[in-house]
Amino acid sequence: MAQRTLDRLLNAIEGDGRLDRPGHRLEQCLGFAENLLGVTQSRARGLLHGVWLGHPLHPALTDIPIGSWTTALVLDLTGQKRAARTAVGVGIAGALAAMATGLHDWQYTHDNARRIGMVHGALNTVALGLYGWSWLQRGRGHHLRGRLATLLGYPLIMASGFLGGTLVFRHRIGVDQSVGQHEPRRFTRVLAERDLADGSPRRVRAGDVEVVLVRADGRIHALENACPHLRGPLSDGWLRDGALTCPWHGSQFELSSGESLNGPATAPAPCFQTRVRHGWIEVRRAPVVATAPPGSALVHQQEVQP
Repeated sequence: MAQRTLDRLLNAIEGDGRLDRPGHRLEQCLGFAENLLGVTQSRARGLLHGVWLGHPLHPALTDIPIGSWTTALVLDLTGQKRAARTAVGVGIAGALAAMATGLHDWQYTHDNARRIGMVHGALNTVALGLYGWSWLQRGRGHHLRGRLATLLGYPLIMASGFLGGTLVFRHRIGVDQSVGQHEPRRFTRVLAERDLADGSPRRVRAGDVEVVLVRADGRIHALENACPHLRGPLSDGWLRDGALTCPWHGSQFELSSGESLNGPATAPAPCFQTRVRHGWIEVRRAPVVATAPPGSALVHQQEVQP
């Protein structure tokens, strides 16, 4: 019964087109502010996305306000007024950091996920306002008012947390969206070498997997064609500063390793090993494990064909 009710609620939010107009306006304001501050053209962009961490930064920061404000509730029950105010303050600081990273990530969502994100952010904003008011009232000695504000704000952050989980588990926002398979395990012919122009990404197929080939600096590189962020086609992207740039949201990937150099993608693009035989480019999936015991299945699967 509860599951059906929650599903209907989520479907109502996802289907509410009235959220699109304020969403577009908010995105434009965020984009203008970030361009004005130079965020989009600096390392700050990758910092806010969590590229340096190899994992989206926003969900890690959300634990700070949730944990701090839960602690404040417990401290209120035990009558520790000063400690409770400190916990509320720590939660406010964490919430501000989570808001900055969350808004930065939200810009690169679409459709239903964007609508869920709008409501998620609105609930968090109201809760932050209540906790801010609680912190001020506690500082003025009005502890009853402060407790009331936290009691009103706590259900909001729980509801918002549910919507945050929906963004991850239902819409896979922040999740590595590369295919995640291990094929082809052996070198597979994909394209005549003469057909690959220098510096121009080219989409090919290796069995059931789409691959993007790039010739740069005298070497042929191969990555999975789907961007790990939201599966944007990397073959429609371009080379910039020696990295392959996704055409959808500007994520950049190092050609030889697939490492994400700039967000919103935080996961690497899966790599393929390449070779040229008899005028044909061949690729195989680069092994996830670099070394393996002699005679193991990995060594057998990744053996070089004669």
